[in-house]
This record gives sequence, C-alpha cells and structure tokens, in this order.
Amino acid sequence: MKKVYIEVMGCQMNKSDAERIYGMLEGLDYIETTVPEEADLLIMITCSVRQLSEDKAFSALGVWGKWKKENPDLKIIFAGCVAQQVGKRIFARAPYVDLVLGTQRLYELPTLIKRIENGERIVSTDEEQYEESDIKINRVKSVNAWVPIMEGCNNFCSYCIVPYTRGRERSRNPELILSEIKKALKEGFKEITLLGQNVDSYGKGLVKTENGYKTTIDKVWAEDEEGKTINLSWLLRKINAIEGKFRIRFVTSYPTDITDELIDTVIELDKVCEYFHIPMQHGDDYTLKKMNRKYDYATYKKIADHVRSRVKDVTITSDFIAGFPGETEEQFQTMLDRMDELELDYSNTAAYSPRVGTVAAKWTDLYIDEDIKTERLARLNEKNRECCLRSNQKYLGRELEVLIENFERVNNKGISVVTGRTRNNKIVHIPHDKDLTGEFVMVKITKARTWYLNGELI
Repeated sequence: MKKVYIEVMGCQMNKSDAERIYGMLEGLDYIETTVPEEADLLIMITCSVRQLSEDKAFSALGVWGKWKKENPDLKIIFAGCVAQQVGKRIFARAPYVDLVLGTQRLYELPTLIKRIENGERIVSTDEEQYEESDIKINRVKSVNAWVPIMEGCNNFCSYCIVPYTRGRERSRNPELILSEIKKALKEGFKEITLLGQNVDSYGKGLVKTENGYKTTIDKVWAEDEEGKTINLSWLLRKINAIEGKFRIRFVTSYPTDITDELIDTVIELDKVCEYFHIPMQHGDDYTLKKMNRKYDYATYKKIADHVRSRVKDVTITSDFIAGFPGETEEQFQTMLDRMDELELDYSNTAAYSPRVGTVAAKWTDLYIDEDIKTERLARLNEKNRECCLRSNQKYLGRELEVLIENFERVNNKGISVVTGRTRNNKIVHIPHDKDLTGEFVMVKITKARTWYLNGELI
C-alpha cells in the first residue's frame, strides 16, 4: 500500500473534497498518512479567497519540491482554487508538480493518478465538470458530516474570486446527495450540513433524464416526478424524511434568495436547525453597491428581521470586510453601528485582500493603507465580540438540547468537560466525567461567555 498525505487549506468545501479524494484513492491502493515526509503522494487543496492562503500554499509547495529532489518517485498534485487559476503556469514556478487538478475535475482523479504514475505531467482545469459518480467517502470521524449540494456562484461580487475558480452555479444530483447522507447516517454521524456558495440556488440547472438528473449551468428549475419544483426546500424535506434522530443545517445563503418557502420549511421540519448564515459584507449602502452586492442595508435588515420574527430562537450569522477599496472612516463606522442594529449573533470578519482577476483588485488608487486596515479589523472584531456576548446572554437560565461533539478528559483546571452545540449553533461547555460524544442531552445554561455558553446536564 502506498501512502498519501493531503494538505487542506480554506473552506469546508475543500475539506469535503479531501474526504472524497481519500475514498477514491483507497481503491488505488493508497492509505492515508498524517506524516507528509513519509508519503508517496502529496496533494495540496488550495484556497484563493485571501492572499495569505495562497502564499501559504506556495510556501508549502516549495518544501515539497525539495523533498522531491531527494525522492524523484514522489508524486505531487496541486489542486483546488489556486490550481484552477494558475493552470499550466504552475509548471514554470514549480516544475516538480505532476498534476494540476482544477475544481471541476475532482472525479477524474483516479484516471489521472494512473497517468502520472506512468510518468505523465498533466493539467486538468477544464471548466466543464467531470461527471460525478457514487464513490466511497472517507470522512473525518466526527459528529457532523459536510455534504456539498452545489458549488459555484453567479453573483460576481467585485472582491470575490469564487466565480472564477469554482465556476457558475451547478447543483448536484439529488439522488447522489440523498445516497451520501444515508451512508453518513449509517456510519454514525448525527448532523448533516449542506454546503454551497449559495445553497438557496439549489435545483437550478438540474435536468431530469432517463438515467436520473443531469447537472447544467442553466437557470431553469427542475421538477420531480410529481411535478414539484426541486429546490432547497424540496431537498430539506427529502432529507428530513430519512428515519433516525439527526440534525440538518445549510450554509451559505445569499440574502435576497431567502424565500418564505424556505423559512416555512425551517419552521415545519423537526430536524432542520434554527440557523441562517447570511453574509452582509458591509453596512454602508455605497460600499455595498461598489461590492456589487444586490441589496442595500434596508433590504438586508428587512430580510433578517423577517427571519427573526418567524423562526423562534433563530441564530443569524454574517460576514463583514474591513478596508474595502475607498472605504472612508464614516462608512466603516456605519458598518459598526448597523451590526448593533441587526443584533447579529456572530460574524466572520476579515480585512480586504485584493484578488487578481476581480474587479475591485483593479482599484489600486483606492486601496486602504495596511495599517488602517489592520486597525479597522481590530475594531470590527471588538464589535463582533460585543454582539456575540449580547447574543449569548439571552440564553442564561434556558434549558436547551445539545448535541455533544467532543470530550476533554481533563482541562487546564483539572475538570473533565464535554462540548456540543445547540440547535441554533451555540457552543456549550458542560462539566462531565464521561464521554457523551454523539449523544443528544438537555442542558441548563449557567453562564454566558463571549464565544460560548457554560451549562450543566439536567
């Protein structure tokens, strides 16, 4: 058996891709190793959302190149979003790479592995998606299984590279999704998280054929055999009907794509969690327009307020960027003020990072000084901490169901602790001397911290 090591950078979609790759390679007599130095095959799944991630990828790749000088039989695969961007140009920078694997060609990997083992050097970055098959997935042992339902994006935000690396929106075959989820549940997973750059667009482009469903990049909605529209709500109902006790989540939602049908579905289905991740990116209308976000603050607030008014105990999380080109101090302060007004429960934050190929990257004359970006990001993070603490304090004294995710036998205070999440995605630490991982327990919340809650078993 040969050994393979995969370095995963970036989002959960990349982590899911790694699990699929491990499953495919097992059929080619490869086994996973956690020690890269002993591997026969090295695979890097890259992220291009921020410059720092890209820099880390090339730095690690340089180290691998030195290893290959000592071991010419070592095979190196450069995959993911950066690979999709650079294509064959990587050979000039890293001539020791054997395969450049684009984001649409994942399921071609077994065929490509055989070719590089025979001495070929290959670039496979075609935008046409390689047809998916029902493959084995070697999931990281956990409580939560990440299941992609679609990828790509049609929104073309001015700062974002995703449409250029992941392509246009494409929905996965629902039969393959449901098969994958059933397998994960049989393996003991207790939570299913549906992944997509814009999960609310699920179903667009699916075409019913004699052999099931075919994926296209068209914008038409498919219908099932009963004439019902195949969309995210349809898929959630199909998953919810699977027997057993488990939870369902989905990320990420584009604000204006959230429908009343989806909200009704979340309310009606017992396994779907009360959680929406709705990226806003900024609070200032002029900046939102420059970002090419298709809403203003009033529209976003109306959507968030509507979700809150209808879904009990819902958690709404968001994303924000500090230091977007041309951002004034007044515009930045507007964003902080509106985070308070929205009563967001948590937000992912980042300083703007120019990505070559995007519209905003061309606005070099509007770039914000790095010191100012760093200072604004610190203030943005402080506002996020305030919002998180206020959100958590709402749950003091409440009794909530928690799905235990891990067990720390003895922490730095000499206390054993189990940690889990509520249905609405609040992290809870509970003193307990036994491992309850994978169990649903009722907990009374005793203390609210900035990033988590403390509780005790009922």
